Amino acid sequence: MKVTGTDGKEYTIEPRANLSKANLVHADLRDADLSKANLRGANLVHADLSGADLADAYLDEANLMDTNLSKANLSKASLKGADLADAYLDEANLMDTNLSKANLSKANLRDANLEWANLSGANLNNANLSGAVWNDNTVFPEGFEIPEKSRDLDGQDGDFGL
Repeated sequence: MKVTGTDGKEYTIEPRANLSKANLVHADLRDADLSKANLRGANLVHADLSGADLADAYLDEANLMDTNLSKANLSKASLKGADLADAYLDEANLMDTNLSKANLSKANLRDANLEWANLSGANLNNANLSGAVWNDNTVFPEGFEIPEKSRDLDGQDGDFGL
């Protein structure tokens, strides 16, 4: 699959693709297989990555503001320092994902899987975590209060393992 970025460059969308610093604003990447791809520093503002496979991908410092990642597989991906403000991550698989120092303000994480995710230092201000799943190995930012509607799979609902 080939996509032309807003910078006029043509990008090949495939597993292990090197899309570091690619300018893919508004790109339609629904259901794309970008597993193990390098998207470090990529600009994906307003892109549609719903249903995409981004397992083991590198998205450190990527700009994913207002990006649709609904039902995307981001398991074991690295999004250190990524900007996911206003992003749609509902029903996304974020199992064992590194989201340390990521900006998730106003992000929709409804029904997302956060088991073993690292959210240390992340900004979760006004993020929607209703129905999100996590476990005792999930690392939340220091002082963060987990909403009552999220679920701890290691304990009972409402037992937030803190």
